[in-house]
Amino acid sequence: MKAHTKETQTTMTPQKSLQYLKEGNLRFQNNLKANRNLLEQVNDTSEGQFPFATILSCIDSRVSAELVFDQGLGDVFSARIAGNFVNDDILGSMEFACKLAGTKLIIVLGHTACGAIKGACDDAKLGKLTGMLDKIKPAVRAITLPTDASLRNSSNIEFVNAVAAKNVQLTIDKILADSEVLAEMQHKGEIKIIGGMYDIQTGVVAFYEEN
Repeated sequence: MKAHTKETQTTMTPQKSLQYLKEGNLRFQNNLKANRNLLEQVNDTSEGQFPFATILSCIDSRVSAELVFDQGLGDVFSARIAGNFVNDDILGSMEFACKLAGTKLIIVLGHTACGAIKGACDDAKLGKLTGMLDKIKPAVRAITLPTDASLRNSSNIEFVNAVAAKNVQLTIDKILADSEVLAEMQHKGEIKIIGGMYDIQTGVVAFYEEN
């Protein structure tokens, strides 16, 4: 499989880009890989890059976007931060990726049993981590059940995963609220912004296609 070129990138639509990622995750689940020569792709991309998607995911070592979607060099922009939230720097990167570099799809990818989500649920305190986890706490507060405080912590994995899913949605909401560039591009149908959840036990990505 060759690296994307300007010509192949031009043929990509938001829906086709999503389909590429779905097919890649299916290959990953079945321990298959597309036939690609990475060293050849190094050469192919040495003078330019033409990715079709931008993926915001967690820094978790088990959730490498290029691996779980079976993508090669030059295929996707990958932004990673604990808890997969956005700030102005990440939004600026996304605006570059979509408006200037031509990607057609943004995926906000959460994952099950997320350590950052667990830390926010437990109100963990540690240096700069404290302020970072504060950005995830709106998702914790948005999950109103269970009401029993003893069940609203990292020991309740169902609660943790519910918060992770809500965090993905709130992140998408923030992208659309804080970036006029990306909101306008989605409104025009030039890009699509959706969420997904990676299951660390199965390797399956569940896509939230309606936001």
